[in-house]
Amino acid sequence: MSIFVPNKVYLRGILLHYFIQKKSAAEAYRILVKTYGDNALSDTTCRDWFRRFKNNDFELEDKERSGAPKKFQDKELEQLLDEDPSQTLSELGKILQVDESIVSKRLKGLGMIQKQRHWVPYELKPRDVERRFGTCELLLQRQKRKGFLIHDKVILLHDNARPHVAKPVKTYLETLKWEVLPHPPYSPDIAPSDFHLFRSMAHGLADRRFHSYEEAQKWIDSWIASKDMRKWSLVMGNTLNKMFVFLIF
Repeated sequence: MSIFVPNKVYLRGILLHYFIQKKSAAEAYRILVKTYGDNALSDTTCRDWFRRFKNNDFELEDKERSGAPKKFQDKELEQLLDEDPSQTLSELGKILQVDESIVSKRLKGLGMIQKQRHWVPYELKPRDVERRFGTCELLLQRQKRKGFLIHDKVILLHDNARPHVAKPVKTYLETLKWEVLPHPPYSPDIAPSDFHLFRSMAHGLADRRFHSYEEAQKWIDSWIASKDMRKWSLVMGNTLNKMFVFLIF
């Protein structure tokens, strides 16, 4: 036969019940001792809770102590990574209001590592491996079609971070008539933009300051126009080779 052992919150609820019944803290303490013996709250604790109730404080859970590290759930961290896997430890720490060392430990516990500036699982789940395989196979089949790269239409390959797959973004891309290629989850190594575009652009942006949106847009347009189209054709070819290697192994 199991013996019921009350926890603190349960006993505090009983104290609140006696407080509402107009009993005194001393009476409530005696009833707790008679009913729960050694598991009862102390006389001092009972008086303290009655004092709180008189001050209209009816929260029975422990309040977070000043200076105590703030707690957060793993699902909060996972949701932030789903929205944008490129966030830094510092950025995640600020959002969760904890030190970045705590975020780092929790990420390790979740089996996440940083790859190409993105947080990804150290080991992909079977369903993620299957999705990645399927996406790569689809893109390779597409490559075999005539005119894969030789046409005037823009082909966009970017990762599937939440900002990129949000409905407003999808709607805007549809108005541009761009073809958006599928991208498997947790696969920053398959996005050529991470390897070749952003890294090179970051060097060009070093120590540069823009004073308006138009000025920044003009610089980006000029930077893209200055790139050798033949080089980008090779980049796409190398990306397809990566997909082929993945399918083999």
